[in-house]
Amino acid sequence: MLISIVTVCGNGIGSSLMLKMKIEEICAEHGIKASVESSDFNAANGRNCDLIVTIQELAQQFGAGQKVAVIRSYINKKKIKEDILDTLLEIASQKG
Repeated sequence: MLISIVTVCGNGIGSSLMLKMKIEEICAEHGIKASVESSDFNAANGRNCDLIVTIQELAQQFGAGQKVAVIRSYINKKKIKEDILDTLLEIASQKG
């Protein structure tokens, strides 16, 4: 089953696109099937997806019904992996 992930930055252009590519790499390395899309905050808010990945400042602005993972860096793959791998594996196992 495919996990639906949206990466979010303020404008939805540079940072979220870099994050999207890093998450795709992490998912591929761990056999997680995911559809990853980059977006700006406004387009992502209220969106139906399995996981939103963004920085703390934006994460706290999403609604309670949305599953949000907080990352410390948009480009440091090691930090991103540390921040979200457990969450990705958990969602993947739930979707089975």
